[in-house]
Amino acid sequence: MLTVVLMCAGALIGRFLLPPWWVRGNSRVQAALTVLLIFTMGVSIGRNDDLFGDLGSIGLDGALFCLIPMAASVALVHLLARRALGVGKGR
Repeated sequence: MLTVVLMCAGALIGRFLLPPWWVRGNSRVQAALTVLLIFTMGVSIGRNDDLFGDLGSIGLDGALFCLIPMAASVALVHLLARRALGVGKGR
C-alpha cells in the first residue's frame, strides 16, 4: 500500500509542482534507477546458492506478479469503459 501511495504522491508532484523543463532530467534519472534495480535483482539472483532448486518458485512468483496485475488492469478498464462510455450495455 505504501508503494501505491508513494507513486500517487510522485505523480501529483510531477503534475502540479515541477516545471515542464524537468521532464528530460527526470526521464534520465528514471532510466538510470531502472537499470540499477535490474542490476541489483540480477545480483541477488546470482548470489542464490540454490538457484536451480528455487527456479520453480521464482518462476511461479514471476508469473503471479505478471498475471494478477494484468488481470486487475483489464478488469478495471472494462468496468470503467462500461461506466464512462457505455460500452457493452447494448446501446
